[in-house]
Amino acid sequence: MLVISPHLDDAVFGCGRLIAAHPGSVVVTVFAGVPRHPERLTEWDAACGFRNAAEAIATRRREDQAALALLDATPRWLDFCDSQYDETASPAELAAALGQAIANEAPDRVLYPLGIFHSDHLLVHDAAVAALRAWPDLPAFAFEDALYRGMRGELQQRLAALARARFSATPARLLVEGAEARKAQAVQAYASQMRAFGPNGVADTAQPERYWRLERESPAEEDTE
Repeated sequence: MLVISPHLDDAVFGCGRLIAAHPGSVVVTVFAGVPRHPERLTEWDAACGFRNAAEAIATRRREDQAALALLDATPRWLDFCDSQYDETASPAELAAALGQAIANEAPDRVLYPLGIFHSDHLLVHDAAVAALRAWPDLPAFAFEDALYRGMRGELQQRLAALARARFSATPARLLVEGAEARKAQAVQAYASQMRAFGPNGVADTAQPERYWRLERESPAEEDTE
């Protein structure tokens, strides 16, 4: 199984139990790169206790490796920078990189974010959908973006936007028994993020994981409406 994660924690937050149920899974984190000015310090990195971006990325990669080891998964880090560093890559660049990752790993299933609220999550969602067009028969499912899905109305708005874009969204029954404790331990491995989110900031990660099958309506289907 290959899981596409916007940041260094989103895959574990959103589908850690499912990852634990599939030993040997690979997690590709898109925004895991150091910015051109590694000495800069953003508000979020400061809240996490870092002195600069270089320290932030190095520490967060170590946290990601430790968290995924608890779930018997392997990290793959891409060198794109998240939006806080003002160096956002184009959708085409991200789609090409994700397409290469899928080709390299040859998974039997792909998980990608639904794209709720955060601009980075939406960008990765769109890039994943674009990349997956080259593998129309590869099973792929969108996972609900933990933390953001719990914000008032955000999940509803996202599903409405997908419907306007002519995507049907059907709940996928990817049931996982157990693994709650392993996921909770993996979530806590992101110690720097726990510092910034606060003691109750990641409570949503303990809620049931939910997945969606997204299917684009064909022109013929649209004409019949």
